[in-house]
Amino acid sequence: MRNCQPNATCQVCGQPYWVQSTRLAQSRFCSNACKSEHARGNLSKEELSVLYYEQRLSMQQIADQVGCTVNKIVYRMQQSGLECRDRSEATYAHWNPNGDRFAIKTPETVEEKEFLALAIGLYMGEGTKKGIYSVALANTNPKILQVFIRFLTEVCGVDKNNLQAALNIFDDCDVDEALQWWSKEVDIRVEQFFRPIIRTSRSGTYKNKSKYGTLTITFGNIKLKKVIDDWCSEYYQRFTSNLA
Repeated sequence: MRNCQPNATCQVCGQPYWVQSTRLAQSRFCSNACKSEHARGNLSKEELSVLYYEQRLSMQQIADQVGCTVNKIVYRMQQSGLECRDRSEATYAHWNPNGDRFAIKTPETVEEKEFLALAIGLYMGEGTKKGIYSVALANTNPKILQVFIRFLTEVCGVDKNNLQAALNIFDDCDVDEALQWWSKEVDIRVEQFFRPIIRTSRSGTYKNKSKYGTLTITFGNIKLKKVIDDWCSEYYQRFTSNLA
């Protein structure tokens, strides 16, 4: 009885299969279907490079586009000597299929540079430092949030429709009134607000709370968070390096 243990691996589907020893050196596919699929998805190195590096498609998206299995794309990447993105890059590409959702504008005029310094200063003091996935700033003053929104839209190139807002307010305040007030003050649609966080009001003479609560403006993007963190570090180093 012949030995039918798998002795080859299909270059398309990645499955092990058995082939006669006399054909082992030439065999690359486990079936005619895989052989046909190989012909359909046989992209050149240049084509793969454009799809993977320039258009930022995932291997699965490339496979779906050309009509072959993802294993075939993996094989072609390896055969072409193209390096795979790391897991975090691949995840980012999956959630941002059209590329970055921001476009940094380098400040050129004195006014633009002053505004960048103002915005970074606000973020250093009021911005959310925890986490790496989003840029956020909370305040009770709508003017401060207006500056932050202008920074995100004009300097960072973020579409205002992609911003989100979160209201934190005490339960003895009018939540609906506060939502409408904040929406008007910062020019963000109510539909862009998360569900409000409503806290139990303190007893006694707590008179410093805002009737409209605290609003947080957020934009979720790990790359932009890194850019802004680098800006903050640059300013820290520039103005604290000579201090004792």
